[in-house]
Amino acid sequence: MTHSSLGTTDLSVTPIGLGLAALGRPGYINLGHGDDLDGHRSVDRLRKRTWAVLDAAWDAGLRYVDVARSYGRGEAFLGAWLADRSINPADLTVGSKWGYTYTAGWEVDADVHEVKDHSLSTLERQWPESRERLGESLDLYQIHSATLQTGVLEDAAVHAALADLKRDGIAVGLTLSGPRQADTLEAALDVTVDGRPLFDTVQATWNVLEPSAGPMLAAAHADGRGVIVKEALANGRLTPRNDAPDFAESYRSLQAEADRLGPPVDALALAAALNQPWSDVVLSGAARIDHLQSNVQAMQVDWDDRAAERLRALAEPPEQYWSTRDALTWT
Repeated sequence: MTHSSLGTTDLSVTPIGLGLAALGRPGYINLGHGDDLDGHRSVDRLRKRTWAVLDAAWDAGLRYVDVARSYGRGEAFLGAWLADRSINPADLTVGSKWGYTYTAGWEVDADVHEVKDHSLSTLERQWPESRERLGESLDLYQIHSATLQTGVLEDAAVHAALADLKRDGIAVGLTLSGPRQADTLEAALDVTVDGRPLFDTVQATWNVLEPSAGPMLAAAHADGRGVIVKEALANGRLTPRNDAPDFAESYRSLQAEADRLGPPVDALALAAALNQPWSDVVLSGAARIDHLQSNVQAMQVDWDDRAAERLRALAEPPEQYWSTRDALTWT
């Protein structure tokens, strides 16, 4: 794995990172998530699984890990692994997020899994919780799924508190969600505190089904912001697990390009994100070691214009993509 700086920060990252959304809690929306866990959903079994996948990621050379307050016990699992493995904070970049509270009580069929609140009081409660679990290894703190509707981009008190974190050496970012990711990012780039841009990084959904944020991500990158790509596999929709009849033709196109270039379909889809010139880190959301190892093959894909053109044709209207995502079941 090569290493590069995350935007204009001094944080070192690798092209592929590991996200813990599917590992820190017993339920998630990725297709087949329940099958990945083999029915073993206890806290102890998920901790062991998380540590095993983190070990595999470390051995593969991944040096960026993404977590959040709302990922169940994700921060606690990661913090304990960092301590047990004696990982030097300088050798791994860790990003976490605030703004959602986990409410599922370790139940897969909970009515509500997480509650969003971007108020100052939530930031003031969750920052110490993240710091306690991750210690000095926590490098980047992000607003979780910022949107224009929550008002967080207009909240001067939140901005001031985040600016205080920056003065203490913590990079500050935001993650995006929904069909208006680009509009939210455009507004975020204008947020300043004391005349200086507040956000160092942006994390956004980008994949061959939902590439609409690409131009704004390119603009953010050109402006010195680090760019992290999430959901490059569209929560499993860009893998063989997607057997939806209305996706069959798109899947045949994916498979044809994978057959031509050689990698598994998941690695091809990740390679599409890796080969965007503005992409600093693409997250693997694997909950199994073999899936992680398959994802990492994206680094060896000999990406070309034909693949870019064929996969560009798979893009869906953003509203359609996010409607489909919203309908995914927690398993």
